[in-house]
Amino acid sequence: MTPRSWLYVPGNRPSLLGRALTRGADAVIVDLEDAVPATAKEAARDQVARWIAAQRPGGSCSLWVRINPGAAGHADARAVAAPALDGVCMAKCAGPEQVRALDAVLGEREREAGIAVGRIAVSPLLEDAAAVLAAPAIAAAAPRVVQLQLGEADLCAELDMEPGEDERELLALRTHVLLASAAAGIRPPVGPVFTDYRDADALRRSTQGLRRLGYRSRACVHPAQLAVVHEVFTPRPAEVDRARRLVDRYEAAVRAGQAVLTDDGRMIDEAVVRGARRILAAGEAV
Repeated sequence: MTPRSWLYVPGNRPSLLGRALTRGADAVIVDLEDAVPATAKEAARDQVARWIAAQRPGGSCSLWVRINPGAAGHADARAVAAPALDGVCMAKCAGPEQVRALDAVLGEREREAGIAVGRIAVSPLLEDAAAVLAAPAIAAAAPRVVQLQLGEADLCAELDMEPGEDERELLALRTHVLLASAAAGIRPPVGPVFTDYRDADALRRSTQGLRRLGYRSRACVHPAQLAVVHEVFTPRPAEVDRARRLVDRYEAAVRAGQAVLTDDGRMIDEAVVRGARRILAAGEAV
């Protein structure tokens, strides 16, 4: 199942690691970057590497690690690559050449560890203007790139942007990264974190806006946010039922060589059916 929720966990908090997998998130991102002080990064890397090596692959919660930029990130990737690791998030990815360099590091480590080459996925984080403009090239830089993420806090600081409650100032950025992802044939981007974990209503409004835009998942900074994110990104039973009826009607009409119409007389084409099939897949996965 494609994760709906991504729960960040500090890599230097060993007491939180095991608990994170039981909090109900679809995916956990163990953070070796911003959440870890510079003086604690090497210790956190070793600690996280040992913890991941002890996990069993194929669990219900997908397991990711956010690595540091540059050479430190390569060292992170080598250390944490293990059968239970599903992917790495590239902090502050600047361009496709960085993705290709990480791809080579991961490939070498996969061969050493007896892991199928290419199995560990990559999710680049775009955190400055240059990275956002390079989103199409980054998305297509390597087959192991499965999705992009926007680091909106860093972007807003660079652009001197002050988003309002409706977040319309962020629309162009979010749409650009969504288009780049679709053009590269990868999953929609992971929605950005919503830092006020106590305001469930604001989180719901923001997440609904992301869903209308075409996003299908969101990063979370606290387990209290998971229920809202799952609620928004999980198709309701009535939606799944409508989608199933539409697909059945379309396939029956195609077999009969007839035009396909809804109950109110609107034409159904393949584009509409693709959307219905996505709803069915999401509902069945849950």
